[in-house]
Amino acid sequence: MKPLIWDAHSCVPLHPDADLNILRRHLAAGFSFVSINVGMDFNPIEQILSVLASFRRQIAESEFMIAAQNTDDVVLANQKGLLAVAFDLEGSRPLLDTPHMVELYSDLGVRQMHLAYNRNNSIAGGCHDIPQGLTKRGKQVVKEINRVGMIMDVTHMSSYAALEVCELSTKPVVYSHANPYALHKHDRNISDEQIKACAQTGGVVCINGVERFLNELTVDSFLEHLFYVVSLVGTQHVGIGLDTLFTQEGIDDFPADVDPKYWWPEPHYSNGIGDLGYLQPEDIVQIQEGLKQAGIDEHEQADILGGNMLRVAKATWNS
Repeated sequence: MKPLIWDAHSCVPLHPDADLNILRRHLAAGFSFVSINVGMDFNPIEQILSVLASFRRQIAESEFMIAAQNTDDVVLANQKGLLAVAFDLEGSRPLLDTPHMVELYSDLGVRQMHLAYNRNNSIAGGCHDIPQGLTKRGKQVVKEINRVGMIMDVTHMSSYAALEVCELSTKPVVYSHANPYALHKHDRNISDEQIKACAQTGGVVCINGVERFLNELTVDSFLEHLFYVVSLVGTQHVGIGLDTLFTQEGIDDFPADVDPKYWWPEPHYSNGIGDLGYLQPEDIVQIQEGLKQAGIDEHEQADILGGNMLRVAKATWNS
């Protein structure tokens, strides 16, 4: 059986006309699972709901995708050569300050979320804002995410908020797409303290393939970041979250009244999100080869490629 390869986060256009057939690239590259974003803190809830309706229907009618309700679906997809797909939310503003909204989104297929997208909100602090941890309501949301059985993500959050989540959460915590600050000094990257705190929850740090958060846009740089995390916390706490951003001609999904330079501020970004480059799903072949060449044994390779995130999902979705 081919190894189960898990992409903890990638992005398609947040528009009901977006065509999920683009995810055939994940399947052809060898992935068995991908989590795709359905909304961020700056997306209106009307947009998020229309995207969810479209994506759910496309998956239900697809011959190559299945909805990942639990880990059995992911294992089945791997066995049958299909792609299991789940959704994630980036930020908690779509909850409308109502913790019980977590369960509603879970019912719609959202299996993972973090609490702030770069900027502070009423729930938690973001990584590109004045220091803020979890609010009182934020602590309630963490407990609700644990109760509902959603993966607790802390990507894009402030170090203060992320560390508080790691202390509070009763389930494993993940960084679905984050890289070590020690190798590339960018405030979206995470400290050694954050990496270790995540691992102590039984969680996983998933390395992303975004040029601005690596030293350069190469598989070698991606692997350098991955091996650094391995050196800190071991192979049981490392995964892959490429954060590839797919675009489709003729689709503009960015809300008209949103300032990209607020959400991706200078000096961290020079042109909003437009200056970001990404590794692609097909790069997983070179990533696998790099793991082999580094002397990582087959069992540990399987853990990094998907086994570690499958373990976290079993502890959350299936509990």
